[in-house]
Amino acid sequence: MAVRITSVAKQLPKYTRETKDILPYVELWLEGQEERFKRKVLKIFENAAVDKRYSIMDAEEVFLKTSFEEKNDIYIRESVKLAEKSLLKALDKASLEPTDLDYIITVSCTGIMIPSLDAYLINRLKLKQDIVRLPVTEMGCAAGVSGILYAKNFLKANPNKRAVVIAVESPTATFQLDDYSMVNIVSAAIFGDGCASVILSSYEDEVGPEIKDEAMYHFYDAEHMMGFKLRNTGLQMVLDQSVPQTIADHFPNIIHPFLEKNDLTIADIDHLVFHPGGKKIVQTVEDLFGDLGKNIDDTKEVLRLYGNMSSATVLYVLERFLDRNLPKGNKGIMLSFGPGFSAQRILLEW
Repeated sequence: MAVRITSVAKQLPKYTRETKDILPYVELWLEGQEERFKRKVLKIFENAAVDKRYSIMDAEEVFLKTSFEEKNDIYIRESVKLAEKSLLKALDKASLEPTDLDYIITVSCTGIMIPSLDAYLINRLKLKQDIVRLPVTEMGCAAGVSGILYAKNFLKANPNKRAVVIAVESPTATFQLDDYSMVNIVSAAIFGDGCASVILSSYEDEVGPEIKDEAMYHFYDAEHMMGFKLRNTGLQMVLDQSVPQTIADHFPNIIHPFLEKNDLTIADIDHLVFHPGGKKIVQTVEDLFGDLGKNIDDTKEVLRLYGNMSSATVLYVLERFLDRNLPKGNKGIMLSFGPGFSAQRILLEW
């Protein structure tokens, strides 16, 4: 029984700024810091390969001394709005009603809400009262692919059902005003906010790329590389500088055995649906695949237009491919990395 991705729809937050327009706020934030340090920080923003980003808060709010409680309240309020709009768009693309869904997976790591996002959507859109819920909160950037993987396994075991995966993130809500570390600065330079919904189906007559296989890959002894520390001021980013090199070192083991299991090589893959973690990771992946005649142009373009939106970002890349009505038989790999440290992979066939 085939499980297919039938639609993907993004929803952008209401505030947006180009990077050049954020720099004055960064300069104000850096007041009192050493001049050489200031120049270095501004260069990081200018060279991050992010031209524009969206946010649930305007720049003034991000750079104000708002409390964790205040920012998390904004995260809750805006996440529900974004998720509802995104889900309605995805349903419309698939010509479905809210009551056509049997399984809802919500993924986010940039705020805290109990009850989880799915409960709000069940009430606002009057989803089925017996819909199966799964909130995923601690898988970071990998969770968009992870959610699809979980949905696929549910649908594989349940014919004639539909699932939705909704990723909503606000990394700007985690910005630490009193933290002048490189981790906080690099994170602020590359991240933006966003939301996307993906609908999957196990109905035989519904169309979209089929999920042919999926797998996780876990890096041993790498818990320190990526994540958040919970502080009184909110969620403080953890991002080890060794991440790009670690990915490069493991890439052959992540990609080739997975393809071999499906009697494929990288030459058989037409599309790379990769999560754009940041400029260095993009360059690392591009170096690995450029020699093989492959490109990650859509990954780079999503990073440029929106920044890294954690779990939602790879879904923005996926939407670009689904909107093209690709030829039958085309194959693609979805890939994202997240805390743990881990890689999540999905093999698609149109």
